Amino acid sequence: MAAPTRTAPSTVPAAPPGPPRGGRWIDDWRPEDPGFWESTGKRVARRNLFFSVFSEHVGFSVWSLWSVVVLFLPEPVFGIDPAGKFLLTTLPTALGAFVRLPYTFAVAKFGGRNWTIVSAALLLVPTIATAVVLEPGVSYTTLLVVSCLAGVGGGNFASSMANINAFYPDRLKGWALGLNAGGGNLGVPVIQLLGLLVLATAGVEHPRIVLFVYIPLVVVAAVGAALLMDNLSTARNQPRAMREATREPHTWIMSFLYIGSFGSFIGFGFAFGQVLQNQFAADFATPLAAASLTWLGPLLGSLIRPLGGSLADRFGGARITFWNFVAMALGAAVVFTASQVGSLPLFVVGFVLLFVFSGIGNGSTYKMIPAIFRTQAQEQVAAGGDPADADRHALRMSGALIGIAGAVGAFGGVLVNLAFRQSFLTTGSGDAAYLVFIAFYAVCVAVTWAVYLRPGARMAGV
Repeated sequence: MAAPTRTAPSTVPAAPPGPPRGGRWIDDWRPEDPGFWESTGKRVARRNLFFSVFSEHVGFSVWSLWSVVVLFLPEPVFGIDPAGKFLLTTLPTALGAFVRLPYTFAVAKFGGRNWTIVSAALLLVPTIATAVVLEPGVSYTTLLVVSCLAGVGGGNFASSMANINAFYPDRLKGWALGLNAGGGNLGVPVIQLLGLLVLATAGVEHPRIVLFVYIPLVVVAAVGAALLMDNLSTARNQPRAMREATREPHTWIMSFLYIGSFGSFIGFGFAFGQVLQNQFAADFATPLAAASLTWLGPLLGSLIRPLGGSLADRFGGARITFWNFVAMALGAAVVFTASQVGSLPLFVVGFVLLFVFSGIGNGSTYKMIPAIFRTQAQEQVAAGGDPADADRHALRMSGALIGIAGAVGAFGGVLVNLAFRQSFLTTGSGDAAYLVFIAFYAVCVAVTWAVYLRPGARMAGV
């Protein structure tokens, strides 16, 4: 199953030779060459995309594990109040955001295949640790430490996206990155559905069943990556990429926008079940009742993410992102109105809209990243620069920015959970948090227009 071509001439010079390597490496990779893509590239890229999606999917499930586990921690038995449960879901979000930067860099250092094996195997740590400690009488401090370990699942997304970005041509990056991310995001509703099934059949006393399902899936992800994925030399030896990316203004602009899209998705995904139980306590008196709805929004948001990428391929990422944030502000306004009037159906509809539009925004914002550096590469070539050097720089910078934006965006999930925690602590409802979300989405609309859509802007039309 090794890639069939390694020596054919390339329109883009290979990366400089590096130290001795282990694993399956492809030295000749030219996705922008139509002949190479149709004869060889497409098949190899799809194989790597499939196993990348599977590994990332399992990683997302482990990352969002504690959004399910908290439903198995009734307050009379474990003595954890709602604020304490919000903290248990905040910590893995924070660690997941933190490890995304080194995970992105690891792809360039060790190779996409090699790092997928390692990152998948690391998921055994939180799953086994949670299975060991999760029983009545365990200290809250122990639960905090073990919940934090689940954050390693959040890093898989960054390394997976950086890896797949190198496999696909520019014209297909929106679709490929959207599919990769959407398949990974599905890990959130899938583990929530599994939690619902366990609650409905085995009861609140048996959370370990969820973990026993995922431990073998982690092993399959690691073994599948080892047997069927590849490393690309073109994505290797880029130690200064992160440093360069931090000096690029678009890095921080896109990271800010990704807080609004992905930060919303993962934050709401972790918090929605608890919000329902706290905001509508009479309707969701049991964990099973809350679990029956928590999976719906993340499922729709995950499934629609590839559409966001495809729409961005067709109409431009900035345009889709702009209107998407308008829609997210309206969705948050619906949630706030429903909270004011106490309407559960309207409340659920508003949250589902937020999940759906956050999914579309995830796809469209990630499409913007390679488009930004492709535009810069074209400017360099027009000014007399070498096309091959410009292409390599664009690939290196887009991979680094994907990692940075993924990390910063994931911190948005931390902010969402902290906003809910503070809002419920001080007012007894989520109303203050909803108003903050509306204001933030309005700022995202303004930033997107000013930088990427305003007539005369350098990156207009990205």
